[in-house]
Amino acid sequence: MTGPPAGDFNYNTHGGGYALRRRTDPRIAAYVHAALGCARTVVNVGAGAGSYEPRDRRVVAVEPSARLRAQRPAGLAPAIGAVAEALPFPDDAFDAAMATVTVHHWSDLERGLGELRRVTRGPVVVLTFDPEVLGPHWIADYAPELIAFESRRMPSIERVQAALGGTVTVTPVPIPADCVDGFVEAFYGRPECLLDPTIRKAQSAWGHIGSATAVRAVDRLRADLVSGAWDRRHAALRYQPALVGSLRLVTAHP
Repeated sequence: MTGPPAGDFNYNTHGGGYALRRRTDPRIAAYVHAALGCARTVVNVGAGAGSYEPRDRRVVAVEPSARLRAQRPAGLAPAIGAVAEALPFPDDAFDAAMATVTVHHWSDLERGLGELRRVTRGPVVVLTFDPEVLGPHWIADYAPELIAFESRRMPSIERVQAALGGTVTVTPVPIPADCVDGFVEAFYGRPECLLDPTIRKAQSAWGHIGSATAVRAVDRLRADLVSGAWDRRHAALRYQPALVGSLRLVTAHP
């Protein structure tokens, strides 16, 4: 029994193989772990299959999808089946909290971030995307519907800051050219990868734009790669070691 979806994407139905494509990139992880400071106990909310969880601290993971909980690798503690908006912990239970690439799925952002603040006596670290920076990505040439959808569902950085309250810092996180975390922008210089349906399956936005729209986008991209049109416009991206795109680390300080 997998249960209903807890957010805007049903990972119980569509989350198969997610852990193979959405892995921890160590360079991005360094930003997250540094922001946790000296915390020894960490709650990871919307933990998915365990990406970005530090191995040198005591982590309690929270993930509503049974299918994603089942994909957690050996060595990580089992995750608790719960949602961000109703965390089953007392006040100030943890030294720090983290939520990585998850807040756009939550049904109530303010309530969820309020819960992270409530159960944490130290920093709250949120890795998310700035919807104001999504549009310039070249994929808008092929799937404008995908960028439009992402821009609507990603909460603004200002809204995340306001929901966390207090002193909050926002840090742009560079995306490496060979990033192993398979979100859409990670392939800024590797467009061929988006022809792979297993990669797209691990990017939830594709599931929201309709199969016919997705097929048209992929067919146009494939044609431009074969003709060389993509490279005539964007070849420099293949040699760019990192992209400062939409990835942001939002840290609320105690």
